[in-house]
Amino acid sequence: MSRVIRIKHVLKEQEGNEFDVPTANQTIVRVVASRGNNLHEVETATEGEERYLVSMPVKFRKNVWIKRGDFVLVEPIEEGNKVKAEICRILTPEHVKVFEKEGVWPKQFTKKREHEDDLDEDGLVRNTNRQMVDEDDTSDDDVSTDGSEDERV
Repeated sequence: MSRVIRIKHVLKEQEGNEFDVPTANQTIVRVVASRGNNLHEVETATEGEERYLVSMPVKFRKNVWIKRGDFVLVEPIEEGNKVKAEICRILTPEHVKVFEKEGVWPKQFTKKREHEDDLDEDGLVRNTNRQMVDEDDTSDDDVSTDGSEDERV
């Protein structure tokens, strides 16, 4: 099978309407960091927030990307001490909505965004690297150091 056809099948499988609830041996986890070599550090929703490594299966490699904060469905593996599970599905926001309605979504993952106050009116993240300048203020060029206004010709 060619690379293009393989990518098409993997993406179709990911975007498919498979909203099946997790089985008994599957767990919903959140990606904390990428550790390289298709390994990702994840945290569970339990109170201790256990962290461990999971591997990305070959069919997802170079076809699907995940980032910090994404949710994945994992199945435990027996071999290995550090890598404890393998990713079986990458969860989209639609999956999250369906799992919340079904009652299988962990309550620890339902927290609102931590930086929700950093959003502007369009829902975009506000750039905090630049100062916000009010247009009503007078500029520093018009006022001299002694407080009187400079006369410009």
